[in-house]
Amino acid sequence: MTVQDTMDRADRADRHHYWQGAFIGDEEAGRRLADLPAAVEEALANPLETETVLAACDALATALRDPAHPVRERLARQLAEGEDPALLDELGTYFSRTELTRKLRRELGGTAPGRLNRPDARETVYEAWAPVGLVAHIAPGNAASVAPLSIVEGLLAGNVNILKTSGGDTLLTQYLLAELVALDTTGALAARVIVLRFSSSRQDWLALMCAPADAVAVWGGESAVEGVSAHVPPGCRLVEWGHRISFAYLTRDTWHESATLEALADDVCLYEQQACSSPQVVYLDTEDEQDVFAFAQRFADVLAARPAAAPAPGAPDLAAQAELTTTELVARLEEHLGLTRVFAAADGSWRVMADTRPALTASPLHRSVWVKPLPREKLIGALRPMRRYLQTAGVAASPTDTAELSRAVFAAGVTRVTPLGAMLDGYSGEPHDGVYALQRYSRRVAVQADARFATTACLDDLARPVVLPPPTGPLTGKEEVQELNRQVSRADAELYFRSGGSTGDPALSLFSYDDYDTQMHAAARGLLAAGYDPTADRTANLFYCGGMYGSFISFFSILERLGGVQLPLSAGPDHRATAQALIAHGADTLFGMPSYLWQLLHEEADALRAYGGIRKVFYGGEHFTDAQQRTLRDTFGIEVVRSITYGSTDLGPLGYQCAESVGGVHHLHADLHTMEILDLEADRPVAPGETGRLVFTTHARRGQHLGRYVIGDLGRAVDGRCPCGSHATRFELRGRTGDVMRVATYFLNHRRLVAIAQERAGYSGELQTVLTRQDTRERLTVRVERAGAARPDQLREAFLADYPELRSAVSERLLDLAVEAVDGASLDRSPTSGKLRSVVDLRG
Repeated sequence: MTVQDTMDRADRADRHHYWQGAFIGDEEAGRRLADLPAAVEEALANPLETETVLAACDALATALRDPAHPVRERLARQLAEGEDPALLDELGTYFSRTELTRKLRRELGGTAPGRLNRPDARETVYEAWAPVGLVAHIAPGNAASVAPLSIVEGLLAGNVNILKTSGGDTLLTQYLLAELVALDTTGALAARVIVLRFSSSRQDWLALMCAPADAVAVWGGESAVEGVSAHVPPGCRLVEWGHRISFAYLTRDTWHESATLEALADDVCLYEQQACSSPQVVYLDTEDEQDVFAFAQRFADVLAARPAAAPAPGAPDLAAQAELTTTELVARLEEHLGLTRVFAAADGSWRVMADTRPALTASPLHRSVWVKPLPREKLIGALRPMRRYLQTAGVAASPTDTAELSRAVFAAGVTRVTPLGAMLDGYSGEPHDGVYALQRYSRRVAVQADARFATTACLDDLARPVVLPPPTGPLTGKEEVQELNRQVSRADAELYFRSGGSTGDPALSLFSYDDYDTQMHAAARGLLAAGYDPTADRTANLFYCGGMYGSFISFFSILERLGGVQLPLSAGPDHRATAQALIAHGADTLFGMPSYLWQLLHEEADALRAYGGIRKVFYGGEHFTDAQQRTLRDTFGIEVVRSITYGSTDLGPLGYQCAESVGGVHHLHADLHTMEILDLEADRPVAPGETGRLVFTTHARRGQHLGRYVIGDLGRAVDGRCPCGSHATRFELRGRTGDVMRVATYFLNHRRLVAIAQERAGYSGELQTVLTRQDTRERLTVRVERAGAARPDQLREAFLADYPELRSAVSERLLDLAVEAVDGASLDRSPTSGKLRSVVDLRG
């Protein structure tokens, strides 16, 4: 059944309540309300991933911003009469991934605030933002966007949410949230969304809503808050989003400027003062009543020139009209006492009331403004009695005065200062009425652990796997990703990196700083799992640097986030100087590329062995073979040799090793990516345990979607839970697709040659395969290091003996095989990263 069919049935059957994925009627809603505590407990038993909320909201945002999208068309039919369809565009902007991730970062510190991570990597203390549990939202009847926005805030904090809309409201909120739930591919959101439509006079339902709540959010004035607070149980958090009063404050050097008056008129006329941030009073920094009267006259002329207000749902009703008339009449009567002066339109469409008394007075709205004197030295005393109701101060002043006045109005109770003309504007992540909503709907929780958790970076990994929305769409490769990069807006392209170009031409990768920060924190957690100790290790960062190559910069950032001691040396040709620096500064941990570290250690073997202080090596970009790792341990006394991370320039860190990982086995950074393993020949999943192409979809990038990226690596899934206790998916790297060579009529694998050299001939150096073409047949040359402890003729015999396909190609005279011993420095490497080119194909 489609969403449209569900909505049609709901309309026909008077099912105007939306309860955990289904539309129900009054009788069923009453029964379910009685069992609300049990429904909440069941939903909370399954934690909600923030990415699930972001993915569904972003999909809804895309639909809302498309005028032809069926979702928007369905929701447009639920707008109240006279409601501007631009409301759907506004909701579409708010629900976008860009806006919500910015909100999460600002209010809760990151895009996965619910995960128990270590705020200080040097301590085994874990902190997270946890949901309060059940949030009951009491929405107003005069602001269509408030209800769905409030629910989304509750979801971002991980809560179960029950919402009351007014009995006279349309079903826009119910249908919009039903669309949101339908777009959630995991099905997790449905259990956390309940929307009821009933009158506030139905106190029994209101009591049932609030009784099991952990927080009650109320939108409205004092009477609304009082009506709800009677049902709020002891210990429940009452979050008041009540009516507020805002004002403008003008200094003498600005109130004479026409631009100031025009900006003030913009704030008054926009939304006809219906917003809490609309100015109701204009204060002048003066005690002279003539200043006040003269300004009021000038401002009245500006309002008179403004077009009349368009008919709208917020137009004054009879009660509002009576308040307008009464307020103006009283002000006119006080003119005879010299206290006031009134300037008003003949048709009553606006009024400016000058008053010599500074006390804050609420306006009857609808383009009705008080103008009052208030010298800055008396500002706090005049405004503080109304501090509970103050919100925005629109200030027109010099930069110095603005800074001073901001502090003064904050002391008086104001929560927000803006320029004139921008009082009703906002920014993503802005606090509302002086608080962050997501923090009001969350609790800060902590776990103190002992030394057994030294390599556990995220406590949640020991409890459950991360479940992200499954990947969809076509497969993409390097060329498609490069094309996507060319489409990234400059606002989202804040950091540029180039790949090392070891497997082809260097590629450009773009990141926002937020995305980069997320990835560096993830890689830092991976390093902790691998055995890096930020309290003790003294690290030399020996990755290559320059030319927009990112490894050195990235690991500098990672160590910074870990709080580890760092020697940012970078890889360089002067191995003696590097070794001397390691020894002089007591380095015991090396970060770098295997090929560079191998050269450094062997060229400076005597000095480094005599030093004896290198205990750990974390490598990236290439692999140390088992034989090479044995050499590092036996010859140099290195205790830990482990992958520093598995990743790519495009996608960032993809996997990490734990203390139990061996060879090419890594855990997936499952909070950032999903992984598929597809058949080598067809785009289908491989059988369990089989080797296939690794395909990644990243979920944490701003301004670009890197979905189902065929990264060029081969791997297989590793079944079972890791001995380290983590539930994070494990996989084993099995080389690159480029390591598989079509030679003559055979497919040969470079990594097979490496394994044979290591296992049969005890070779421990670097190995490179070079392909060339001669007259009638091809030539495969295996280049090895002279210092690798194996003779070329021994290696050639081992290759032919243990590699049947290679032996057949040679015996059939389709291929010539040669093994050459060379200096390690003469092997072909990427000029940018120094990474060894495992296969060099010169056949043309």
